[in-house]
Amino acid sequence: MLGFIERIGRTVIEWLAGMGRMMTLLLTALLWAFVPPFRLQRLLRQIHFIGWRSLLVVVLTGVFSGMVLGLQGYYTLSRFGATAMLGPAVALSLIREIGPVLCALVVTGRAGSAIAAEIGIMRITDQIDALTVMALKPIKFLITPNILAGVITLPLLTAIVDVIGIYGGYLVGVQLLGVGQGVYFGEMQDILSMYDIKIGLYKSLSFGLIISWICSYKGFYTRFGAEGVSQAITEAVVMSSIWILICDYFWSSVL
Repeated sequence: MLGFIERIGRTVIEWLAGMGRMMTLLLTALLWAFVPPFRLQRLLRQIHFIGWRSLLVVVLTGVFSGMVLGLQGYYTLSRFGATAMLGPAVALSLIREIGPVLCALVVTGRAGSAIAAEIGIMRITDQIDALTVMALKPIKFLITPNILAGVITLPLLTAIVDVIGIYGGYLVGVQLLGVGQGVYFGEMQDILSMYDIKIGLYKSLSFGLIISWICSYKGFYTRFGAEGVSQAITEAVVMSSIWILICDYFWSSVL
């Protein structure tokens, strides 16, 4: 019985220590963002990696999400004789909830896993220690650009998902199912507000921070060789996805 309690206590202490390391890493990376010299070239490289190279999968996610919303929304609203509300239903669903969440999950799987793998391989091959020997701050050189790039690119990618998704719903609702084009966009203009757009913006900003922070942390503290890298990638993707959903619920309940 005492051994069981000891194992529980050890697990809790390790979890708290891990959370402390995560918060220390985040605060340190954010502080280094304001200290020169600024690594603008590496920041642009990470923006290109996270944003531009994720564009194709983000566009495909947006268009098919909008088409599915248009199809299912039409059949649902037709039961209540409210097909004229298809445009607002698609737009609100994408902008407030589906767009930010799907975009974040897709970027986690494509870019977040690569970030964890890159930093993890640098850790097990002693490249991070080499940066320290060269008088370069590893957190400033590796983590800070990732976090800034994630916060910058996620809102832009989410906006693309929203726009493409709305036109995906247009293709299904208007061109395929016969909803009036003026009705589709007219009702959307009347109901959609800037407040709804701000909610999606806040969510995408927080998701960008979560993805870049957690994936960088898991890679930075990788151990035990190639097996440790694979474990770090898995934990980074799973943990980021879970926290994205938790944060989404938090923002939805608060706002």
